[in-house]
Amino acid sequence: MMARESGHRTRCGQKERCSVRSRSGSAGARVSFTRSELKSFTGATLPDLIADGVRLLFAGINPGLRSVAVQGHFAPRGNRFYPALVRAGITDHLIDASAGMSAVDRAYLLDQGIGITSLVARATASADELGPAELIEGARALAERVRRFRPGAVAILGVTAYRTAFASPRAGLGRQPADLGDSQLWVVPNPSGRNAHASLDMLAAAYREVALAAGVPISSTEPS
Repeated sequence: MMARESGHRTRCGQKERCSVRSRSGSAGARVSFTRSELKSFTGATLPDLIADGVRLLFAGINPGLRSVAVQGHFAPRGNRFYPALVRAGITDHLIDASAGMSAVDRAYLLDQGIGITSLVARATASADELGPAELIEGARALAERVRRFRPGAVAILGVTAYRTAFASPRAGLGRQPADLGDSQLWVVPNPSGRNAHASLDMLAAAYREVALAAGVPISSTEPS
């Protein structure tokens, strides 16, 4: 089985240290970065999490600096991607990627048929640093990955980036009129904590809808 892995973003105050605690490493293990250390990851990449048999491929905009630093998708604690997955019944536990994603959780997501990639590979402190040409090229590259892995559905995490990347300025959330290859194409809210317009319940409902469409097994109730 072929696997790769992606991510998201954060920004620390100028003088504070960004610290996270490993959930799967040795007791008390910490991963800490100064703001300048995080900045050094600008332009670095994070492998996709994807394998043959993927049912639902989530596509973020691009990896954030912390996600690349710890090599964990959606690593910032303020990102609501994993809380939304568990509330939607897509996962049966809350994944903590703040110090990097464990091999167990990577395997679990792949077994669930969940994949994660990004429109643009290079990491930035903010997705606002990406230009239109990068997003358009990212959509082209995503189409190639979709042709290779043939997921049941692709969910773009963010309508603003989708409108630019796919030249669809009036696009809204939900399933899009045109598929991406043989895969359903959806746009769902971005889970970043900066996206104040989308509550956790809204994220969970959107992710659950696309997961059901993709044939991902869903729990009937949110785990405690």
